[in-house]
Amino acid sequence: MGFRTTRPLRFGDCDPSGIAYFPSYLNLLVGVLEDYFASLGFPWKTLIEDRRIGVPTVRLDVTFSRPGFQGDQLEFEIAVFKIGSTSLDLEHRISANGKVLWTARQRVVATSLDTHQSLAWPADIRAALTHHLETTDAHDPAA
Repeated sequence: MGFRTTRPLRFGDCDPSGIAYFPSYLNLLVGVLEDYFASLGFPWKTLIEDRRIGVPTVRLDVTFSRPGFQGDQLEFEIAVFKIGSTSLDLEHRISANGKVLWTARQRVVATSLDTHQSLAWPADIRAALTHHLETTDAHDPAA
């Protein structure tokens, strides 16, 4: 059960020729990840301020397939690929007009904002993430 949302590709996200500027894609991806956690019931404001949990990216592999253009409506899909004890592996697929523009594999890690060390996913967050696993063998608490 993947998460889906859309974002417009705006003038400020593009180079002078109207083609998406790739750092803008990464900024959009961060916002989509924030919305994903909010959809699970864990808005980042609450995670950060109340629970003191950060979710930094420790690995990101991006493949660009075709350009996006100013005015495109980007369709983001997130799939939970694997859940480790402290890590979360996600797959992203970003399309416009029915064609894949780019894909990404991302690993984020739960961290304490007080100690800046990794921490095990709290049970309620782990349960919500597990509900979104794309495969039944993707749960690896040792990772």
